[in-house]
Amino acid sequence: MGKILDMNSDEESIGTHQKAVKINLDPTKYGTFAEIGAGQEVARWFFRVGGAAGTIAKSMSAYDMTISDAIYGRSDRYVSRERLHKMLEHEYLLMIERLDAKRGADTKFFVFADTVAAKSFKGTGDCHGWMGIRFQHAPRASASEILIHVRMVDRENLQQQEALGIIGVNLVYGAFYLHQDPNAFVASLMDDLTRERVEVDVIKLSGPAFEKVDNRLMSLQLVQQGLTSAAMFTASGEVVQAAEVLYKKPILVERGSFRPVTHVTVDMLNCAQAQFVQEPGVQGEEVVVLMEMTLKNLEDAGEINHRDFLDRVDILGALGKTVLISNYLEFYKLASYLHRYTKKMVGLAMGVPTLREIFDEKYYTDLEGGILESFGRLFKNDLKLYAYPLKDAATGSIITAGNLRVAPHLRHLYAYLMENHNIQGMREVNENYLSIFSRTVLKQLKSGDPAWEAAVPAAVVKIIKERRLLGIQGSALTANSSAAIIAA
Repeated sequence: MGKILDMNSDEESIGTHQKAVKINLDPTKYGTFAEIGAGQEVARWFFRVGGAAGTIAKSMSAYDMTISDAIYGRSDRYVSRERLHKMLEHEYLLMIERLDAKRGADTKFFVFADTVAAKSFKGTGDCHGWMGIRFQHAPRASASEILIHVRMVDRENLQQQEALGIIGVNLVYGAFYLHQDPNAFVASLMDDLTRERVEVDVIKLSGPAFEKVDNRLMSLQLVQQGLTSAAMFTASGEVVQAAEVLYKKPILVERGSFRPVTHVTVDMLNCAQAQFVQEPGVQGEEVVVLMEMTLKNLEDAGEINHRDFLDRVDILGALGKTVLISNYLEFYKLASYLHRYTKKMVGLAMGVPTLREIFDEKYYTDLEGGILESFGRLFKNDLKLYAYPLKDAATGSIITAGNLRVAPHLRHLYAYLMENHNIQGMREVNENYLSIFSRTVLKQLKSGDPAWEAAVPAAVVKIIKERRLLGIQGSALTANSSAAIIAA
């Protein structure tokens, strides 16, 4: 059966088998497993290692839609966050109703549930699923909850089932033994797994066990720790699966550090959007606008400051913007990610300096086809680049997409992309804003120079002052913001 670990042994060496054993040998934990799709792979681990009678009150799988609807109620989609919530809610209420009086005083009840679309015999469709656990971190405590969304990368159904079983055990184990250290919990989800098998692109923690956790930081952790390459949340801070926001919609993305948002940030987005909505493939469609920050954008002296990250996100949220965090330094990788969810047009808004960098061949040395391969990937679907002009600080000259100079051997390629409107210069920009640079604004803000206010939209000035964001005059965050920071 394998080595049974002491209850106080070193957590770092525990594999899937030992995790299941440790939970089974803990008499204070008792719960239900409800799994739809890809078998009952998580419950099977606990049965297989022995001692499951001490852990599992019930294990079930309502595969038939009619039966599933009769138990949990109808859902628009069966592999969805909505269905998972209904499963957790229904099974948890039953658990408390039937067992709390008998053993609630010394038991931490839980319900694990998942709803999954694994690889089928037809071999079509996205292989993904929602899984979660509702649990008590102490006997008779109010329930806490962890939800995750996983993408399954294995090619075969059996391998996907195995991976789901492992990550399910990791989730149950982490909820009970690592909930006080959310960063360690995130890392533990991939124990005995790799990104070549499973990707976790959404995580949400709630309830009394996670009172001081900000789920935007948890999304950041998913990207930082390599569980996914991109994570997304709305202006209200709600973490979302990309498909929930992007599916079959035109998408416009502005990448930046947003430190802070300036008049240039807003003007760039407005100008790009004015041109994007006039594209034949976009007219009349609901456009999704994303403000993207890469991990590189977030670094300060090689480190990511969580407080600074939340400050920037708070500013974007106050402007009503959906935020995408990614580890896609190359734009062709970002484009590939977006086209995973939509066949509609994608637009990327950027400044001329960024456009110039895209034509720097040093960024494509890892590609066998170099810059040509990267451009083939970038523009293979319906994608356009919108370039915001730059005012040269030394000469005062305005550099646009139309007069930008690239390396001589790339001029014909650049001309081709311009002539085919894959690259477009932004029109009707406010030239009064071209002298604004975010680094200068941030320096003024931190030094107490009031000149920064003229370079920033009024709504942004207001939130920075009210919440003391971005180190304004070296001040600390308010208690409201600092409480959101999890232990690093």
